[in-house]
Amino acid sequence: MIETIQGSVTLHNGVKMPQLGFGVFKVKNGSETVESVKKALEAGYRHIDTAAIYGNEEGVGQAIRESGIPREELFITSKVWNTEQGFEKTLQAYEDSLKRLGTEYLDLYLIHWPGTDKYIDTWKALEKLYTDSRVRAIGVSNFHVHHLENLMNHTELKPVINQIELHPRLSQLEIREYCKKHDIKVEAWGPLGQGNLINEPTINHIADKHGKTAAQVMIRWHLQNDIVVIPKSVTPSRIVENTQVFDFELSLDEMNQIDSLNLGERYGTNPDENLF
Repeated sequence: MIETIQGSVTLHNGVKMPQLGFGVFKVKNGSETVESVKKALEAGYRHIDTAAIYGNEEGVGQAIRESGIPREELFITSKVWNTEQGFEKTLQAYEDSLKRLGTEYLDLYLIHWPGTDKYIDTWKALEKLYTDSRVRAIGVSNFHVHHLENLMNHTELKPVINQIELHPRLSQLEIREYCKKHDIKVEAWGPLGQGNLINEPTINHIADKHGKTAAQVMIRWHLQNDIVVIPKSVTPSRIVENTQVFDFELSLDEMNQIDSLNLGERYGTNPDENLF
């Protein structure tokens, strides 16, 4: 497990990905995105996760340019949206994302949701982008085990990562075990339960013992579980606070206590119900 914000996991294609990243889901394009991403970069984040549907790729790109940090020191992820799925549409969607971000390549490109039947053709477009050296790594988001199995039965390359809703109330053990077996990294979106777990008593009891916040304890729980994690905030103090998770360690007992909070409870959509 990493012990600094610069620490990374190695994807199965050899690419290194910072384990702690900064998410911009629901961050408004324009000054809110620009300022929060710049603050994140200032705080030491080098991994930024966005998506076409977030509508803030332009703001992310502007923040990166204004930060002065060399592009090769950053890890940028975006995702193809549902309406852009299919082989040709996905290739165009990738170009559009690059244009909005103002970059010549992405470090990671994901299929945002599996839907019903287009994701195989969409994945073949991602494979082309990868074999043409247009993107450093390709993966998926919100894929259940049956989606992953179907994908791998019909395509050449397996995903490097599966980005899923994951937090103490939804620990996704089946998917995590499957991904571990197939050397696919797991990445958590909504790692704090979209704010719903900030007042959870067990987490706060553990936080008090360490002199930390509930958010810091949850981020630490993800890191110690070898999960890539992308907390989101637009509050400067919290953006910094979310990086201060490398000066303490949760005991096995504390990890088990947090594990026991799992209820299979989603705050987002079940991928099997997001059909298109």
